[in-house]
Amino acid sequence: MGREAVARAFADIRAALAVLNAEVDGCGSEPFSAADPLAGMAEGSLDILAGAREAEAGLAGLKARAAMKYADTAHTLAPPGMPVQAQEMAVAAEIGCVLALGPRAASTFLSASHALTTTLPLTLAALHAGTISWQHARVMADEAATLDPAGAAALEAHFLDPDTPRPAAAATIGEMPAHRFKHKARTWRERHHAESIEQRHTKAAADRRVEYRPDQDGMAWLSAYLPADQAIAGWNRLNALARAAQGPTEPRTLTQLRADHFAQAILTSGTNTSSGDGAGAGTDLTPSSSIRAQVLVTVPVVSLMGVTDEPAMLDGYGPIPASMARDLVADGADSFHRVLVDPRDGAPLEIGRSSYRVTKATRNWLRLRDGQCPFPGCSNSSLDNEADHILAWHHGGTTGISNLGQPCPKHHKLRHTSRWKPTPATKNQPPGWTSPTGRHYTSEHQDWEPPHWPESALSAMPAHLKPEEQRRERLRGARTPPAALPARAR
Repeated sequence: MGREAVARAFADIRAALAVLNAEVDGCGSEPFSAADPLAGMAEGSLDILAGAREAEAGLAGLKARAAMKYADTAHTLAPPGMPVQAQEMAVAAEIGCVLALGPRAASTFLSASHALTTTLPLTLAALHAGTISWQHARVMADEAATLDPAGAAALEAHFLDPDTPRPAAAATIGEMPAHRFKHKARTWRERHHAESIEQRHTKAAADRRVEYRPDQDGMAWLSAYLPADQAIAGWNRLNALARAAQGPTEPRTLTQLRADHFAQAILTSGTNTSSGDGAGAGTDLTPSSSIRAQVLVTVPVVSLMGVTDEPAMLDGYGPIPASMARDLVADGADSFHRVLVDPRDGAPLEIGRSSYRVTKATRNWLRLRDGQCPFPGCSNSSLDNEADHILAWHHGGTTGISNLGQPCPKHHKLRHTSRWKPTPATKNQPPGWTSPTGRHYTSEHQDWEPPHWPESALSAMPAHLKPEEQRRERLRGARTPPAALPARAR
């Protein structure tokens, strides 16, 4: 036992790795498939990747537990009177040296390990089971850090408790990249934080800033920390300007055009100058007054009226303060697109059409249903995506919501130039995907929630129709009539 047991266990792990490497090299004792060795090797390689992912997660959980066990033991063995801060620095330094981490990375690792081993038991268990990665666990720890214990437990339970109701076809958090899970966890945190989002936004807005960071090859990064409505409106405007500048004689890519328009705007206040050097030199970069930033915001009607401060949803970002949504609608909207939503869960209801052409209303509905490109892990904004018939029109497919997806240009092309195929969708669920090897991958689903009702409405509402009862009826499969709402601000 003890050190000898640890040494034997890691020797077994190294021996197992040698076996797996031999299999990858095709030097195993027998082929993956005697009938079709090449196809068998492809399938076997995917099996090794899947198993390695689970093993890495389990080892990450082991590292977190071992680090905290060392920290607890080191604090116990510390000399009497040693300052706590000095103890923590010593522990971080030791673990940093063992794991070859810098001081800041070691402290971050210890902070996440402490959260996992003390306040996030479901996350640690999922890590040990290999159903989530260390990156997913880090996201959970980061989002729970500013919540009280009850809020952290609720956040964890929402995503990891098997008893939490969720669509059967929805991807679990371990099936999506960690950055996509971060968006979903942040959205839940914004909605359920004990402190009002209005108060938190006021504090955060005081930290707005622009940062500069040098990079390689004569390049540098310039980034801004801004209120979400300004940031996403600016991003959408850059996209619109870049698309408008594209054409058969324009050699620059969409990415290069965005960068050139951004530089032109901050260096010349958007006026046209024709310099003789640099990328895009001599090209007219003056923003057209006819090009406007587009913002899609879903606002509960009672929040739009100022009766409650329930957060609104900004497309491509997530929850925003109701005051910000009201400003968007008041200052930027010249038209509204009304969509019926289900009061039981907050999800939009279907809009249909019987012709091939996808209408503007239907495209907006797809944006509401999917949020982004439905290909697993893709974060391409829904403003960039293309409506696509899942079952082709010439094969009898309809133009109803349940037969439409909105893949980004890259994954739209992938669908039509390879054997990757979308699976059926529904009015509430985007399509999943089947790979050329026959493996099925589920898509993310929007995290709709029932709208909050003002107290005045609740007091006048019959008990059997109150939201709590509606939620219980929804879980039992009951149906209730729909009610209206959100709006689009342009």
